[in-house]
Amino acid sequence: MNPLHVKKIAAELSITQKQVLAVAQLLSEEATVPFIARYRKEVTGSLDEVVITAIRDRIIQLEELDKRRQAILNSLEERQLLTDELKEKIEAAETMTELEDIYLPYRPKRRTRATVAKEKGLEPLGEILFSQETIDVITEAEKYIDAEKGVNTIEEALQGARDIIAEWVSENQEAREKMRELYQKKGLFISKVVSGKEEEGIKYRDYFEWREPINAAPSHRVLAMRRGENEGFLMLKAEPETEEAVMTLQSIFVKGNNDSASQVKTAIDDSYKRLLGPSMETEIRVFSKENADKEAIAVFADNLRQLLLAAPLGEKRVLAIDPGFRTGCKIVCLDANGKLLKNDTIYPTQSEAMKKLAEQKLVKLAEEYKAEVIAIGNGTASRETDAFVKTVDFGRDIPVIMVNESGASIYSASEVAREEFPDYDVTVRGSVSIGRRLMDPLAELVKIDPKSIGVGQYQHDVDQKALKDKLDDVVISCVNKVGVELNTASKELLTYVSGLGPKLAKGIIEYRNEKGGFKSREEILKVPRLGNKAFEQAAGFLRIRDAKNPLDASAVHPESYEIVYKMAKDLECTVEELMHTEELQKKIDINKYVTETVGLPTLTDIMEELAKPGRDPRQKFELFKFAEGIEKPEDLKPGMKLPGIVTNLTAFGAFVDIGVHQDGLVHISQITDRYIKNPAEVLKVAQKVEVTVVEVDLARKRIQLSMKEPGSKPVSKEHKPKADKNKEKEDKLKLLLEKFKK
Repeated sequence: MNPLHVKKIAAELSITQKQVLAVAQLLSEEATVPFIARYRKEVTGSLDEVVITAIRDRIIQLEELDKRRQAILNSLEERQLLTDELKEKIEAAETMTELEDIYLPYRPKRRTRATVAKEKGLEPLGEILFSQETIDVITEAEKYIDAEKGVNTIEEALQGARDIIAEWVSENQEAREKMRELYQKKGLFISKVVSGKEEEGIKYRDYFEWREPINAAPSHRVLAMRRGENEGFLMLKAEPETEEAVMTLQSIFVKGNNDSASQVKTAIDDSYKRLLGPSMETEIRVFSKENADKEAIAVFADNLRQLLLAAPLGEKRVLAIDPGFRTGCKIVCLDANGKLLKNDTIYPTQSEAMKKLAEQKLVKLAEEYKAEVIAIGNGTASRETDAFVKTVDFGRDIPVIMVNESGASIYSASEVAREEFPDYDVTVRGSVSIGRRLMDPLAELVKIDPKSIGVGQYQHDVDQKALKDKLDDVVISCVNKVGVELNTASKELLTYVSGLGPKLAKGIIEYRNEKGGFKSREEILKVPRLGNKAFEQAAGFLRIRDAKNPLDASAVHPESYEIVYKMAKDLECTVEELMHTEELQKKIDINKYVTETVGLPTLTDIMEELAKPGRDPRQKFELFKFAEGIEKPEDLKPGMKLPGIVTNLTAFGAFVDIGVHQDGLVHISQITDRYIKNPAEVLKVAQKVEVTVVEVDLARKRIQLSMKEPGSKPVSKEHKPKADKNKEKEDKLKLLLEKFKK
């Protein structure tokens, strides 16, 4: 790896160069991020997934920079334009922007006004004017009149010279750096409604006459304005005040106060309006979009992680219902492993007779398949179905749980669902997904494209590759954090296990179906094309519950089994006794087992795993109920206090399901009495909360909620409590005093 890259990454992430090199080496050997973070702590100095991922991504960026640098050097050399000074500048460039600025004057370009002027022989005149010496401009320009070259008048000569100067200004590295800084610090987003689109574009009315600093615009507003522009409702500009921009350029290039300088000023005006301004606007729009994308993608990733790691109900026999009015409610009965046993349809909302028949069917199915819980999708007719089911006498207590079915319809129509249930229609597949999602959200949600789960903001407007890469990282992280039961996991779930992928996952399923399951972790080496490298990466994240070796059900990696065997031998007990006896575990001095390759981080992980082998890191499942009698937005009244579940977090607030088929918004200012920059500071997706109804706008389909006590004032960054401001002043004074003391 390039030593300069190692040094740069180490400095950026505040870690050692040794750690960067260690991670880079492991990545080059095709080790995955979860594997490195979990099982190579001694090598990396216990770096976590976040830092390892940052190293991986930065290596890729710097390698791309080097590729571009080499391509530029090759191009210049081929055209015999490469000087020692230019080569030195190119090799010293640290960013892609700096590199492109250096290359810009030498980049092959289409015919411009400046190239046409040069062809007419006006470059010397441009150089004379640009030097801004005191000369008779008219007399000097007159020398360049040449009808054969297409220069017929003094003004044509001067215009050509100004065109050349304008291009020099726009390609000057210092000018571009200063203008870039101006756009970033003082640039404004200026949004206006397209004439005649006021009614049609009403959803963008907040941006019909809008101005805001680019560096302060939050991601959701940037993406909203861009979407409004793309849909033809808004005109969007991104620029600083023109006068300040021109003055900035004049401060760089204008050297005197004479006729030549006057020509240069005119050329600068033209350069800004025609060349440099549009170029900088394109850059700042790209820059602000990239930042908005990063923030939106980060929000989506955090929400997805919380959803994937939501508490599972566990292995229970489930009767799952996908509610509906006209088409009825689709019912499926699943065993404790999620296997489909029976499906049927009931129509509890169509007539009393149908309601009675639906009740009889439910009771019979619940009894016949020994249902332990009833899952109801939270879509259309969910509250009506929930109310009906709760009136049914099953002769025993069966919990009824509402399940977020977002994305279930996507799954039911997917190739994955068709492959698993070729003989059933989409409605049955959707019901199965609802039931399984209750049992294990992670195992079911990995079958759905994360973008379809509905926990992001403006996910269709952000860079789709960056979004996919980030969400894939999240899914991989979550799957490996929880671990996978090798003998029951789906192909989709196995695909995300470290070191496997779709082909090996398919091979595992085929082997499992043929042999009737795996008896040990080591047996997966018999799967075709699954070699030692894949085994090393995957084994620690796979679980075999009833394996002969109890360590196969834990997160202890097979490479560390010998350590546990030695611990058991030293204590004169079996491995199983060691794993189930706390007193034996307390007798172990892990320092005795440190070797050249195994240190205290790995030994500490082993001891934690022995204490709770195969422990699921997710929280325990808790029952939740919506408020009785509140089933649609029309039932809501301001001041009502209701239980709810957080379904989505955005930069501007949290969306909460209160059981009325339409999520309400808790604006960020209404989440807590203290100032917060991000709702994720205090809330998580799937968190149970209590909210107060603030306003219900039925026409616009908007529900405003609050989590604050009635009478509390909104807290914004601009209006922090006085106590907070006083504390800030005190802290600043303390820092100043410390500096004076030093």
